[in-house]
Amino acid sequence: MHDPSRAAKPDRYPGYDVLSKRSGPSWNAQTRRVVNRRLSIGQQPHYFSEAEFATMTAIAALIVPQPTNRPGVPIAGLIDHRLSQGKSDGYRLSQMPHDGEAWKQGIAALDAEAEAAHGKRFSALPRAQQSELLERMQRGELSNPAWGTMQPQAFFQRRLGRDVVMAYYAHPTAWNEIGWGGPASPRGYVRLDFNDRDPWEAAEADGNDDAPVRKINHDLR
Repeated sequence: MHDPSRAAKPDRYPGYDVLSKRSGPSWNAQTRRVVNRRLSIGQQPHYFSEAEFATMTAIAALIVPQPTNRPGVPIAGLIDHRLSQGKSDGYRLSQMPHDGEAWKQGIAALDAEAEAAHGKRFSALPRAQQSELLERMQRGELSNPAWGTMQPQAFFQRRLGRDVVMAYYAHPTAWNEIGWGGPASPRGYVRLDFNDRDPWEAAEADGNDDAPVRKINHDLR
């Protein structure tokens, strides 16, 4: 889960900033409103307590380690905001509580596991001990009574890992990382074959001279 080498990876889309499309023809008014609202969300808890939010922040840092050379995506804040708005997937497994309840129960159980194993809450543990607990959760090896009827492995697979990754890739900062242009409205994507690129999509560097690619990406609107 922890990838200390990530900060050293080269920029695959040099010069690209998806927000340069904000005032151009690639996005319509609804897309701008959605993106602006998402960008306004910070790392402040509204649904979770401060202690629960600290645990969620620690979990997110392990599942999606972020580069240190740019502002991080507020993963915990995005999940907290979604839950505070009562938004959900619209479905759930029969053994799984509703989204917000599942998160609160899962965080409480993980903190109980950390206290039982190491005498501290999860967020206060060294990264290696945090990773070890999450890996045991993923393998279904945790069994503290605080889990109740919710299976730790199901929580990891169906809620924790999924929500953290989806929150990360819902943010424009992550779109820059993968060269994505955001919602395909109103322009859409026309050239859909392998290695085809619409003129309004980011160009990917090939590892050689990235100056031409940087210019293409800088001029995208």
